[in-house]
Amino acid sequence: MNRAATVLLTALAPVSWGTTYAVTTEFLPADRPLFTGLMRALPAGLVLLALARVLPRGIWWGKAAVLGALNIGAFFPLLFLSAYRLPGGMAAVVGSVGPLFVVGLSAVLLGQRPTTRSVLTGVVAAFGVSLVVLKAAGTLDVVGVLAALASAASMSTGTVLTKRWGRPEGVGPLALTAWQLTAGGLLIAPLAFLVEGAPPALDGPAIGGYLYLALANTAVAYWLWFRGIGRLTATQVTFLGPLSPLTAAVVGWAALGQALTPVQLAGMALAFGATVVGQLRQRPPATAGAPVRSFSFAEKNARKDSMDVTGPALRR
Repeated sequence: MNRAATVLLTALAPVSWGTTYAVTTEFLPADRPLFTGLMRALPAGLVLLALARVLPRGIWWGKAAVLGALNIGAFFPLLFLSAYRLPGGMAAVVGSVGPLFVVGLSAVLLGQRPTTRSVLTGVVAAFGVSLVVLKAAGTLDVVGVLAALASAASMSTGTVLTKRWGRPEGVGPLALTAWQLTAGGLLIAPLAFLVEGAPPALDGPAIGGYLYLALANTAVAYWLWFRGIGRLTATQVTFLGPLSPLTAAVVGWAALGQALTPVQLAGMALAFGATVVGQLRQRPPATAGAPVRSFSFAEKNARKDSMDVTGPALRR
């Protein structure tokens, strides 16, 4: 599969996540972020685990637990907390600082020096987000903003670690997704019952909302996301993240009647434009500390002959 198709399929994940906020506020029980995170993660993880039929081995029990905590166990409760306390589009836009987090974490954990363009696009995206948040400082909930930022930091760390650790030999993205969703759901479960008590009574819309979140919004979307991480760079994947706030803002405007001020719209445009530029193809970033190998005259000739024969295939 070529890069464009991989990017498009991976992009379906954040587009799906952009509908989370509307579903949460319109169909699900109020003020139950931990229970909602549990219902989104654990059923999806168990379904994928039954399909994959592969369990972690050795050190991957620990790695799956760490990734599950970052990408699911901490991310989901923080995400839903922000969704309950902020307008949908706003909660997603605040979370769009994720690319800036990933640029920095990639330098530390992957040894990839940030390119000028990635840093610039990340800064411009963060500036756009700040316009949205600061303009609405009198109306936006501080706890909701902090929860949205923390959720972005958690998933950014999980994304970079997923790229760093890869997958065990013979294990596909379906199994890796199942491990993380199951581990994250099991982490949320005791907290949900301890903090929020017994599960709430669910009506038809709530059941439908949870089914949508667990299957399409989580099982399928996260499989596409982790599949994309395996084929693209961590920075490329995370710069698809602003498709989530774009979708949320459109849904909020079209279906929920939410309004945005001109300054907030300008901030969103800056953030979205910066992340689109960040998706454009660029030269691979240099790896810090990578040794530079020198070749002998014979080796150079051998390499030249090889490139004459296989060059197009190698460059594809």
